[in-house]
Amino acid sequence: MATLEEIRTLLGEPSFNWSDPAPWIRLEQELGVSFPADFRDITDAYGPVLINEKLYLDHPGHPIRNLGEEIKESIEFWLEEDLADFLPSGAGSRPGELLPIATGATAETIFLQVPHAPSAPWVVGVQEMDSGEFVLYEMTFSDWLLAYLKGEDVMVGSSAPDHPFYKPLA
Repeated sequence: MATLEEIRTLLGEPSFNWSDPAPWIRLEQELGVSFPADFRDITDAYGPVLINEKLYLDHPGHPIRNLGEEIKESIEFWLEEDLADFLPSGAGSRPGELLPIATGATAETIFLQVPHAPSAPWVVGVQEMDSGEFVLYEMTFSDWLLAYLKGEDVMVGSSAPDHPFYKPLA
């Protein structure tokens, strides 16, 4: 699993550095899941950001770019009858479902697939609305983000600039 240090080496020093676990605890209780540690660590470090002008990440403790609100709105969106066929399993927070955790600037939704067993790994899925294609990546969020930062093909237009960068959103 990629480390926060590997992400930091490519993306630069984080500026958010959240340390209060309360918003995560509330969100996990609402959804009935425990987010993977790598996702929490990265989100706590960088907070709401736009990475490479392409990938939006939110945080559960932020008043405007609130991850919990974004997840709930996105689940409602993906449960609409016309959109359900775009996903290989339902959107939601139960085992096997796809939990929407980030978005792309060109109509992508990034999901974490909720594992069927507590010891099973979370994996990343990307739905690209322009092509209608869903791709499941058998990798952790940190591995997926590291691949994205290196310009690997894990999202439409994911070729990275020479130096990946982020912009805080607040």
